[in-house]
Amino acid sequence: MIKKTLYFGNPAYLSFRNDQLVIHLPGANGMDDASGLNTVPIEDIGIVILDNRQITVTHGLLERLLDNTAAVVTCDSSRMPAGLLLPLEGHSVQQERFRAQIDSSAPLRKQLWQQTVRAKIANQGALLRERGIPHKNMLFWASSVRSDDPDNFEARAAAYFWSRLFPQIPDFRRDREGMPPNNLLNYGYAILRATVARALVCSGLLPTLGIHHHNRYNAFALADDVMEPYRPFVDRSVCSILDDGEDFSELSRSVKSRLLTIPTLDVTIGGKRNPLMIAVGQTAASLAKCYAGEIRKIVYPTL
Repeated sequence: MIKKTLYFGNPAYLSFRNDQLVIHLPGANGMDDASGLNTVPIEDIGIVILDNRQITVTHGLLERLLDNTAAVVTCDSSRMPAGLLLPLEGHSVQQERFRAQIDSSAPLRKQLWQQTVRAKIANQGALLRERGIPHKNMLFWASSVRSDDPDNFEARAAAYFWSRLFPQIPDFRRDREGMPPNNLLNYGYAILRATVARALVCSGLLPTLGIHHHNRYNAFALADDVMEPYRPFVDRSVCSILDDGEDFSELSRSVKSRLLTIPTLDVTIGGKRNPLMIAVGQTAASLAKCYAGEIRKIVYPTL
Protein backbone atom coordinates (compact mmCIF):
# COMPACT_ATOMS: atom_id res chain seq x y z
CA MET A 1 0.00 0.00 0.00
CA ILE A 2 1.30 3.45 -0.95
CA LYS A 3 1.32 5.76 2.05
CA LYS A 4 0.24 9.38 1.64
CA THR A 5 2.52 12.41 1.92
CA LEU A 6 0.63 15.25 3.64
CA TYR A 7 1.83 18.82 3.29
CA PHE A 8 0.61 21.66 5.54
CA GLY A 9 1.71 25.15 4.48
CA ASN A 10 -0.96 27.27 6.20
CA PRO A 11 -1.88 27.82 9.87
CA ALA A 12 -3.64 24.71 11.14
CA TYR A 13 -4.54 22.77 14.27
CA LEU A 14 -3.83 19.04 13.82
CA SER A 15 -5.21 16.56 16.31
CA PHE A 16 -6.17 12.90 16.66
CA ARG A 17 -9.61 11.31 16.94
CA ASN A 18 -10.88 7.78 16.28
CA ASP A 19 -7.67 6.73 14.51
CA GLN A 20 -7.91 9.75 12.22
CA LEU A 21 -5.78 12.84 11.75
CA VAL A 22 -8.22 15.74 12.23
CA ILE A 23 -7.52 19.00 10.40
CA HIS A 24 -8.85 22.31 11.70
CA LEU A 25 -8.09 25.46 9.70
CA PRO A 26 -8.66 28.71 11.62
CA GLY A 27 -11.55 30.69 10.17
CA ALA A 28 -12.85 27.80 8.06
CA ASN A 29 -16.45 27.09 9.00
CA GLY A 30 -17.30 23.45 9.38
CA MET A 31 -13.71 22.26 9.36
CA ASP A 32 -13.86 20.81 12.83
CA ASP A 33 -17.10 18.87 12.68
CA ALA A 34 -17.66 15.12 12.75
CA SER A 35 -18.40 14.77 9.03
CA GLY A 36 -15.06 13.12 8.30
CA LEU A 37 -14.35 15.49 5.42
CA ASN A 38 -11.48 17.01 7.37
CA THR A 39 -9.87 13.74 8.45
CA VAL A 40 -7.26 11.31 7.10
CA PRO A 41 -6.88 7.72 8.40
CA ILE A 42 -3.63 7.42 10.35
CA GLU A 43 -2.86 4.08 8.69
CA ASP A 44 -2.77 5.80 5.26
CA ILE A 45 -0.08 8.33 6.24
CA GLY A 46 3.61 7.86 5.47
CA ILE A 47 5.04 11.38 5.71
CA VAL A 48 3.70 14.61 7.23
CA ILE A 49 5.39 17.90 6.28
CA LEU A 50 4.83 20.91 8.53
CA ASP A 51 5.71 24.16 6.74
CA ASN A 52 4.21 26.99 8.80
CA ARG A 53 5.10 28.40 12.21
CA GLN A 54 1.42 28.65 13.12
CA ILE A 55 0.76 24.92 12.96
CA THR A 56 -0.18 23.25 16.25
CA VAL A 57 0.14 19.47 16.58
CA THR A 58 -1.19 17.57 19.59
CA HIS A 59 1.00 15.07 21.40
CA GLY A 60 -1.66 12.42 20.90
CA LEU A 61 -1.40 12.83 17.13
CA LEU A 62 2.41 12.65 17.16
CA GLU A 63 2.27 9.50 19.28
CA ARG A 64 -0.17 7.82 16.89
CA LEU A 65 1.79 8.86 13.79
CA LEU A 66 4.97 7.35 15.24
CA ASP A 67 3.09 4.20 16.24
CA ASN A 68 2.20 3.91 12.55
CA THR A 69 5.88 4.42 11.57
CA ALA A 70 5.11 7.73 9.86
CA ALA A 71 7.84 10.34 9.40
CA VAL A 72 7.20 13.94 10.48
CA VAL A 73 9.22 16.64 8.69
CA THR A 74 9.42 20.20 10.02
CA CYS A 75 10.49 23.18 7.88
CA ASP A 76 12.39 26.30 8.89
CA SER A 77 11.68 29.97 8.19
CA SER A 78 13.07 29.61 4.66
CA ARG A 79 10.46 26.88 3.99
CA MET A 80 13.15 24.19 3.70
CA PRO A 81 12.95 20.88 5.61
CA ALA A 82 14.99 21.23 8.80
CA GLY A 83 13.95 18.39 11.13
CA LEU A 84 12.86 14.77 10.90
CA LEU A 85 10.98 12.82 13.57
CA LEU A 86 10.98 9.01 13.35
CA PRO A 87 9.80 6.20 15.65
CA LEU A 88 12.36 4.51 17.90
CA GLU A 89 10.84 1.09 17.26
CA GLY A 90 9.85 -0.02 13.78
CA HIS A 91 10.31 -3.79 13.59
CA SER A 92 9.46 -6.84 15.70
CA VAL A 93 13.06 -8.14 15.75
CA GLN A 94 14.69 -4.74 15.90
CA GLN A 95 17.32 -5.65 18.50
CA GLU A 96 18.47 -8.60 16.41
CA ARG A 97 18.78 -6.42 13.31
CA PHE A 98 20.56 -3.67 15.24
CA ARG A 99 23.14 -6.21 16.39
CA ALA A 100 23.69 -7.57 12.88
CA GLN A 101 24.11 -4.05 11.55
CA ILE A 102 26.53 -3.01 14.31
CA ASP A 103 28.57 -6.23 13.96
CA SER A 104 28.78 -6.07 10.16
CA SER A 105 32.33 -6.48 8.86
CA ALA A 106 34.34 -3.80 7.10
CA PRO A 107 34.68 -5.93 3.92
CA LEU A 108 30.89 -6.29 3.74
CA ARG A 109 30.33 -2.55 4.17
CA LYS A 110 32.92 -1.81 1.47
CA GLN A 111 31.17 -4.19 -0.94
CA LEU A 112 27.80 -2.62 -0.13
CA TRP A 113 29.21 0.84 -0.84
CA GLN A 114 30.63 -0.43 -4.14
CA GLN A 115 27.15 -1.64 -5.13
CA THR A 116 25.61 1.66 -4.04
CA VAL A 117 28.03 3.82 -6.03
CA ARG A 118 27.67 1.62 -9.11
CA ALA A 119 23.89 1.89 -8.97
CA LYS A 120 24.04 5.67 -8.48
CA ILE A 121 26.41 6.29 -11.41
CA ALA A 122 24.44 3.93 -13.65
CA ASN A 123 21.22 5.82 -12.90
CA GLN A 124 22.92 9.17 -13.47
CA GLY A 125 24.16 7.88 -16.81
CA ALA A 126 20.68 6.64 -17.71
CA LEU A 127 19.24 10.10 -17.01
CA LEU A 128 21.87 11.75 -19.23
CA ARG A 129 21.10 9.23 -22.01
CA GLU A 130 17.38 9.94 -21.62
CA ARG A 131 18.08 13.63 -22.13
CA GLY A 132 20.30 13.11 -25.16
CA ILE A 133 23.54 13.93 -23.35
CA PRO A 134 26.74 11.85 -23.90
CA HIS A 135 26.89 9.23 -21.17
CA LYS A 136 29.15 6.32 -22.18
CA ASN A 137 31.92 7.40 -19.82
CA MET A 138 29.38 7.09 -16.97
CA LEU A 139 28.81 3.45 -17.90
CA PHE A 140 32.57 2.87 -17.87
CA TRP A 141 32.96 4.52 -14.46
CA ALA A 142 30.04 2.52 -13.03
CA SER A 143 31.59 -0.77 -14.16
CA SER A 144 35.01 0.27 -12.85
CA VAL A 145 33.99 0.96 -9.23
CA ARG A 146 35.94 -1.27 -6.84
CA SER A 147 35.20 -2.25 -3.27
CA ASP A 148 34.74 0.95 -1.19
CA ASP A 149 35.32 3.06 -4.34
CA PRO A 150 38.99 3.90 -3.56
CA ASP A 151 39.34 5.61 -6.96
CA ASN A 152 36.48 7.96 -6.05
CA PHE A 153 34.52 7.34 -9.25
CA GLU A 154 31.47 8.72 -7.46
CA ALA A 155 33.04 12.20 -7.40
CA ARG A 156 34.27 11.95 -11.00
CA ALA A 157 30.82 10.96 -12.20
CA ALA A 158 29.18 13.71 -10.14
CA ALA A 159 31.43 16.40 -11.64
CA TYR A 160 30.59 15.25 -15.17
CA PHE A 161 26.89 14.77 -14.42
CA TRP A 162 26.25 18.19 -12.88
CA SER A 163 28.23 20.08 -15.48
CA ARG A 164 25.91 18.74 -18.20
CA LEU A 165 22.49 18.04 -16.69
CA PHE A 166 21.19 21.61 -17.06
CA PRO A 167 22.58 22.90 -20.38
CA GLN A 168 20.18 25.86 -20.18
CA ILE A 169 22.01 27.08 -17.05
CA PRO A 170 25.63 28.00 -17.88
CA ASP A 171 28.24 27.12 -15.25
CA PHE A 172 25.73 25.34 -13.00
CA ARG A 173 27.29 23.80 -9.90
CA ARG A 174 25.65 21.48 -7.40
CA ASP A 175 25.84 23.38 -4.12
CA ARG A 176 23.31 23.39 -1.28
CA GLU A 177 23.64 27.16 -1.01
CA GLY A 178 24.07 27.72 -4.72
CA MET A 179 21.93 29.21 -7.46
CA PRO A 180 18.57 27.69 -8.50
CA PRO A 181 17.62 24.97 -9.22
CA ASN A 182 19.74 23.92 -6.23
CA ASN A 183 16.76 24.97 -4.11
CA LEU A 184 14.54 22.44 -5.92
CA LEU A 185 17.15 19.71 -5.57
CA ASN A 186 17.53 20.43 -1.84
CA TYR A 187 13.79 20.17 -1.29
CA GLY A 188 13.42 17.03 -3.37
CA TYR A 189 16.33 15.32 -1.62
CA ALA A 190 14.84 16.20 1.77
CA ILE A 191 11.60 14.44 0.79
CA LEU A 192 13.60 11.47 -0.48
CA ARG A 193 15.69 11.36 2.71
CA ALA A 194 12.58 11.21 4.89
CA THR A 195 11.15 8.43 2.72
CA VAL A 196 14.36 6.40 2.96
CA ALA A 197 14.81 6.99 6.70
CA ARG A 198 11.26 5.81 7.35
CA ALA A 199 11.85 2.64 5.31
CA LEU A 200 15.06 1.86 7.23
CA VAL A 201 13.30 2.19 10.57
CA CYS A 202 10.45 -0.01 9.32
CA SER A 203 13.08 -2.64 8.42
CA GLY A 204 14.55 -2.54 11.92
CA LEU A 205 17.77 -0.72 10.99
CA LEU A 206 19.59 2.16 12.66
CA PRO A 207 19.44 5.14 10.28
CA THR A 208 22.37 6.72 12.16
CA LEU A 209 24.90 3.95 11.47
CA GLY A 210 25.95 4.32 7.84
CA ILE A 211 27.61 2.06 5.30
CA HIS A 212 30.01 4.78 4.16
CA HIS A 213 28.89 8.14 5.59
CA HIS A 214 30.07 8.51 9.17
CA ASN A 215 29.96 12.19 10.10
CA ARG A 216 29.64 12.32 13.89
CA TYR A 217 26.95 15.00 13.60
CA ASN A 218 24.82 13.13 11.03
CA ALA A 219 21.88 11.34 12.63
CA PHE A 220 20.79 9.82 9.30
CA ALA A 221 24.05 8.59 7.76
CA LEU A 222 22.54 5.29 6.58
CA ALA A 223 19.66 7.12 4.91
CA ASP A 224 22.20 9.32 3.12
CA ASP A 225 23.98 6.18 1.88
CA VAL A 226 20.92 4.28 0.71
CA MET A 227 19.30 7.26 -1.01
CA GLU A 228 22.26 7.78 -3.38
CA PRO A 229 20.96 5.59 -6.26
CA TYR A 230 17.53 7.21 -5.85
CA ARG A 231 18.78 10.78 -6.27
CA PRO A 232 18.60 10.67 -10.10
CA PHE A 233 14.84 10.20 -9.82
CA VAL A 234 14.67 13.53 -7.99
CA ASP A 235 17.01 15.04 -10.59
CA ARG A 236 14.67 13.87 -13.34
CA SER A 237 11.71 15.52 -11.61
CA VAL A 238 13.63 18.80 -11.39
CA CYS A 239 14.53 18.55 -15.08
CA SER A 240 10.84 18.09 -15.87
CA ILE A 241 9.97 21.25 -13.92
CA LEU A 242 12.55 23.23 -15.87
CA ASP A 243 11.42 21.72 -19.18
CA ASP A 244 7.86 22.87 -18.50
CA GLY A 245 9.00 26.47 -18.07
CA GLU A 246 8.05 26.76 -14.39
CA ASP A 247 9.64 29.56 -12.39
CA PHE A 248 12.30 27.76 -10.38
CA SER A 249 13.82 30.82 -8.77
CA GLU A 250 11.82 30.07 -5.64
CA LEU A 251 9.91 27.18 -4.12
CA SER A 252 6.41 28.13 -5.19
CA ARG A 253 3.36 26.12 -4.17
CA SER A 254 3.19 24.67 -7.69
CA VAL A 255 6.80 23.52 -7.63
CA LYS A 256 6.46 22.05 -4.15
CA SER A 257 3.34 20.14 -5.15
CA ARG A 258 5.28 18.48 -7.95
CA LEU A 259 8.24 17.60 -5.73
CA LEU A 260 5.91 16.17 -3.10
CA THR A 261 4.97 13.43 -5.57
CA ILE A 262 8.48 11.96 -5.35
CA PRO A 263 7.42 9.06 -3.05
CA THR A 264 4.86 7.98 -5.66
CA LEU A 265 7.14 8.15 -8.73
CA ASP A 266 7.29 4.94 -10.74
CA VAL A 267 10.66 3.19 -10.58
CA THR A 268 11.86 -0.18 -11.86
CA ILE A 269 13.26 -2.50 -9.21
CA GLY A 270 13.74 -6.23 -9.48
CA GLY A 271 12.40 -6.09 -13.04
CA LYS A 272 9.05 -4.68 -11.89
CA ARG A 273 7.61 -1.17 -11.76
CA ASN A 274 6.70 0.08 -8.30
CA PRO A 275 6.13 3.44 -6.60
CA LEU A 276 9.39 4.81 -5.21
CA MET A 277 8.15 4.46 -1.62
CA ILE A 278 7.57 0.72 -2.15
CA ALA A 279 10.92 0.34 -3.89
CA VAL A 280 12.71 2.03 -0.99
CA GLY A 281 11.09 -0.49 1.34
CA GLN A 282 12.46 -3.34 -0.79
CA THR A 283 15.92 -1.77 -0.74
CA ALA A 284 15.85 -1.41 3.06
CA ALA A 285 14.63 -4.99 3.52
CA SER A 286 17.42 -6.30 1.26
CA LEU A 287 20.01 -4.33 3.22
CA ALA A 288 18.78 -5.88 6.47
CA LYS A 289 19.25 -9.32 4.87
CA CYS A 290 22.77 -8.36 3.80
CA TYR A 291 23.67 -7.47 7.38
CA ALA A 292 22.14 -10.77 8.55
CA GLY A 293 24.26 -12.73 6.07
CA GLU A 294 21.25 -14.02 4.13
CA ILE A 295 22.18 -12.32 0.84
CA ARG A 296 25.13 -10.34 -0.50
CA LYS A 297 23.51 -7.74 -2.73
CA ILE A 298 21.31 -4.72 -2.06
CA VAL A 299 18.30 -4.36 -4.33
CA TYR A 300 18.42 -0.94 -5.99
CA PRO A 301 16.19 0.58 -8.72
CA THR A 302 17.21 1.27 -12.30
CA LEU A 303 16.25 4.46 -14.08
